Amino acid sequence: MRLSTKGRYAVMAMVDLARRESEAVRAVALADIATRQEISLSYLEQLFARLRRRGLVKSARGPGGGYRLARGAAETSIADIVHAVDEPLRATRCSAGKGCMVKGERCLTHDLWADLGERIEDYLASVTLADVAMGRLKSGQQVAA
Repeated sequence: MRLSTKGRYAVMAMVDLARRESEAVRAVALADIATRQEISLSYLEQLFARLRRRGLVKSARGPGGGYRLARGAAETSIADIVHAVDEPLRATRCSAGKGCMVKGERCLTHDLWADLGERIEDYLASVTLADVAMGRLKSGQQVAA
């Protein structure tokens, strides 16, 4: 399974936003997130357009404008964020409805990778934005499913 920069950067930016949410009276500017997380502003703008369309963030225009979480960090899973930016969470190389072999058959290890993809999906669905923002994922700690 490969999680591209699109998914990783969206999660990084959303965690940054979640951490600022409790302390900020106004919306958080993407330029500030871009600077803190060392992510291109134009790339963040593309990601946040997708996050807004999926209802994960709200935008405010004008002075003091920027973004806010559309719902609480505890109600937003990491899987929600990754899916919002159209990041596939599958570990197989199969395309939809077809196997990964030339003749459309499944490879010998298909079930192994498919199961891994499901476990990754389940894990990311069990972790909330609040879990990450509050540092509740230290090695060895369990997150309630």
